[in-house]
Amino acid sequence: MKTKILLTLLVSFGFTGCTNSLFPVLGAPSLPSVTKTPTPVVSYTQNYQAPTPEKSEQYSNTMRKVASGIPNDSQYSRIALDTPEKKAWFKTLTYRLWDRQITRYEFMQQGLAKYPTHRYEFNFIIKGFSA
Repeated sequence: MKTKILLTLLVSFGFTGCTNSLFPVLGAPSLPSVTKTPTPVVSYTQNYQAPTPEKSEQYSNTMRKVASGIPNDSQYSRIALDTPEKKAWFKTLTYRLWDRQITRYEFMQQGLAKYPTHRYEFNFIIKGFSA
């Protein structure tokens, strides 16, 4: 009895994966092809507001506090900011997070787009700014 039920279930699951590839053969009208339009690339720097001297000093102090916790964390792996462009990108990104110009989610999304293996490090920065 159990084998009949199991066999019936397996056969029914097999039919659920069927496609409608037989319809053109049977003379059914074919559906028009749908072309997917590409998703527009959103530039998150379009709303960037440069820091005032006062905010720049406050941001630098906060970054120093966050960075001071790095040597105590054995899981933290240095993000390779070996060019002036990468350093400027990182500074702008962290400033925008600190100044609440972007959300934590946007910060993480943009960070992982450039450095996909550094999720822990971006979380570390988010937590440091939240503290």
